[in-house]
Amino acid sequence: MTLRSISILNFKNIAEAALDFSDNVNCFIGDNGMGKTNLLDAIYYLSFCKSCAGIGDSALLRHGADFMLVQGHYLRRGQDEDVSIGFKPGGKRKSVKRGGKEYARLSQHIGLLPIVMVSPSDWDLIRGTGEERRRFIDQIISQGDSEYMSHLIKYARAVENRNVMIRRGMRDPLLYESIERQLDVSATYLHRARQEWAKAFTPIFMEYYRQISASAETVELAYRSHLNELPMRQLLDNNRERDMVLGYTSAGIHRDDVELLLGGHPMRKIGSQGQCKTYTVALRLAQYDFLKRVSGITPLLLLDDIFDKLDAHRVENIIGVVVGDTFGQIFITDTNRTHLDHIIRRVGKDYRTWNVADGAFTLIESSGKEVDGK
Repeated sequence: MTLRSISILNFKNIAEAALDFSDNVNCFIGDNGMGKTNLLDAIYYLSFCKSCAGIGDSALLRHGADFMLVQGHYLRRGQDEDVSIGFKPGGKRKSVKRGGKEYARLSQHIGLLPIVMVSPSDWDLIRGTGEERRRFIDQIISQGDSEYMSHLIKYARAVENRNVMIRRGMRDPLLYESIERQLDVSATYLHRARQEWAKAFTPIFMEYYRQISASAETVELAYRSHLNELPMRQLLDNNRERDMVLGYTSAGIHRDDVELLLGGHPMRKIGSQGQCKTYTVALRLAQYDFLKRVSGITPLLLLDDIFDKLDAHRVENIIGVVVGDTFGQIFITDTNRTHLDHIIRRVGKDYRTWNVADGAFTLIESSGKEVDGK
């Protein structure tokens, strides 16, 4: 899959932009805060209908603007695909359209345009809470399994309904029956999908870490879930009285986590900055590889300022990995041309390079030819 072009109006600091991309490597150079990451976020937005930063649509709207529009033209499975997302404050919700036709539910769009983004915020996968790591798992699986997102929504709604009943002091088990039946069905589906993901994903991740670190360091992912021990229905029954005291549903797949280990120890406790960065980059590249295998579509790869906190040896190894045949269209940002020029030389394929300043994009080089005399 490739993103042929994008058109942006009033997205963050980008007032207006229309870019035609290389099918291979697209580089964006500029100082921090100029709009490089905002462009990647716009591409991410077209895939997930939300910002990679986890902020609401109103916060994405350029200051002083009264509407926002992002449009992308793709080539997917040999067919043209046009996707647009528009947002206007005060409206019922954002409008997401495929081929000019609006989706009835946003969840129908997830997985159509698989994408992986590597960014400095990936540090949260190691230092953050279990919620960050669950989001990581859900993002991967939902792009290759349309039923997974549906069950996530149903499960979250059922947990909230059960929590409301608990807070209201309702104790009759019959009143909980229908809600807990849905919890059991969705939790069983989600747990099985996460188990299968962990089994398939872990060896892919371990191999990428080995390639980047070029060391004998042993890494591992350990999937932790209450449902590893008991089925959801039994967990609910066993914890009913405890939940009444706590005021919420204390056990279930919404408490799942993935323990990130280095040499058998938690990475968050013993990992250096370089090791943690290597770990998160390997996680994202494994995510890419996994998505490509399960979806049959080559995802887009967004690399945002990935070389910070890495020594020259690991930088060289990352470059060696991403220029391989596994990866398709790449979008990469940096504050200078050193790493980008190195990647371009190694790739030896078609590329385009833009300078980014104050939300404006100037094409400065295309496949070795300088543009506009620059």
